Amino acid sequence: MSSTSQLAKRFREVMLDGLWIANTNFKDQLKDISLEQATAKVGSLNTIAMLTFHIDYYIAGLINVFEGGDLEIRDQFSFDLPSIESQEKWEELLHKLWNDSEKFAVLLEQMPDYKMNEVFVDKKYGTYVRNIDGMIEHAYYHLGQITLIKKLIL
Repeated sequence: MSSTSQLAKRFREVMLDGLWIANTNFKDQLKDISLEQATAKVGSLNTIAMLTFHIDYYIAGLINVFEGGDLEIRDQFSFDLPSIESQEKWEELLHKLWNDSEKFAVLLEQMPDYKMNEVFVDKKYGTYVRNIDGMIEHAYYHLGQITLIKKLIL
């Protein structure tokens, strides 16, 4: 199996269908979350909706680079969740996350292995593999937060 295929598999595990590392994934944790639960505030913690938006913000930003675009995402905007006033809007955010996650994995699978050691946008960001590994680790970090917040609100 190519390294890009292995990375895509690891990414899908944390986002869509895996159980290996955390015995859960984003899709499993978010499947039964209502708008009220998604937007419930627990102390100073981010809401589940905020973390969902945040992780998709980065996935979508990397997709743009994978498709030949610029790196347009900025950390300062990564929590700028638009107001979610209805269950429908919450479900749209989830649908976007699932679609972006699968698109990310497909684009990654299509990359040649040699691309993994190339500079990602600018030398200061390191290589493609560093950024993809970082995305996977970032996702697991926030998956843990979502899992804990879910336990606190349910």
